[in-house]
Amino acid sequence: MPHAPPLGALLRQYAAGSAVVCEPVDQGLLNRGYRLCTTRGRYFLKHHFDPETADPAAIARQHRATQRLADLGVPVAPPLPGRDGRTVAVVGGHAYALHPWIEGRHRHGGQLTTGQCERLGALLGVVHASLERVMPAHARACAEAPEAADSADPADTFTLIDDLLGRVRRHHPADSFDELARHRLLERRALLEQHADRRPPRGGSVGWVHGDFHPFNLLYKGDAPAAIVDWDRLGLRPRAEEAVRAAAIFFVRPVGALDLPKVRAYARAYRRTAGATPSQLAAAVHRVWWERLNDFWMLRWHYERGDTRADPQFPAASALVVWWTREYDAVCEAFAG
Repeated sequence: MPHAPPLGALLRQYAAGSAVVCEPVDQGLLNRGYRLCTTRGRYFLKHHFDPETADPAAIARQHRATQRLADLGVPVAPPLPGRDGRTVAVVGGHAYALHPWIEGRHRHGGQLTTGQCERLGALLGVVHASLERVMPAHARACAEAPEAADSADPADTFTLIDDLLGRVRRHHPADSFDELARHRLLERRALLEQHADRRPPRGGSVGWVHGDFHPFNLLYKGDAPAAIVDWDRLGLRPRAEEAVRAAAIFFVRPVGALDLPKVRAYARAYRRTAGATPSQLAAAVHRVWWERLNDFWMLRWHYERGDTRADPQFPAASALVVWWTREYDAVCEAFAG
């Protein structure tokens, strides 16, 4: 098994028995996960592999947050403590965490009824409201006036587009992905030239967010959410923007359009439980639209890093930017109406 975890050394740190079966979990782009069966039960073993989020102290803070959320009734799967009481095990310089195994499956927006979309929006709103309760008081104070991030500068984006077009031209033999990439890059450059004067100001209301709320980080048991997983990117960011980003992943159709009736149901429930205003959601829609218009992370993974794991997402995601630009007013109304 590639990248096999050091099970013997790890399990000695837990009262979890001896390993019987350990299988990689395929889903997920940044960290490595394993379905682990031992003589004591079934677990999810997470290898915190992403260098941006693999600091043991930061992981421990995330673990404390999820335990507090669980105490409030939020569906999460806090890690299990080791024999020393710690929830992060470091072996060979690598950080691991052992979680209870949660039976469930991932569901995208096309599999959700309107009522389930409302429940999804309400859940994210509860997460945001609950995080404000459980995070340390001094950290909440810091969240009141952090330095908001600047939005993307189109001049930088034009330079990036030219660089990526050069990489596409130099890729031989050319394939269908290259053809689509070139088409989308030229299309995006034209859109940016048309809308360069719509660059938004700095972000709005900032609070604690999950940081990566999407279908692969939410497990369902039957019709109900069973666990929100992967809290690696827990942090202080504009909350309404997370709500918009999540909807743009859950409710994008394969053709690259959003299912606006489902977005509307989701957004109304989110606003109610998070205490967000329509104007906050409208501003977030504009900022996330601009972010998507200027973002090429999938192409950068493909051409700069030789990493093709995100390639299957590119056709719908790149088409969504074009559709969103054309249907901008309808999208704003769905989130804020």
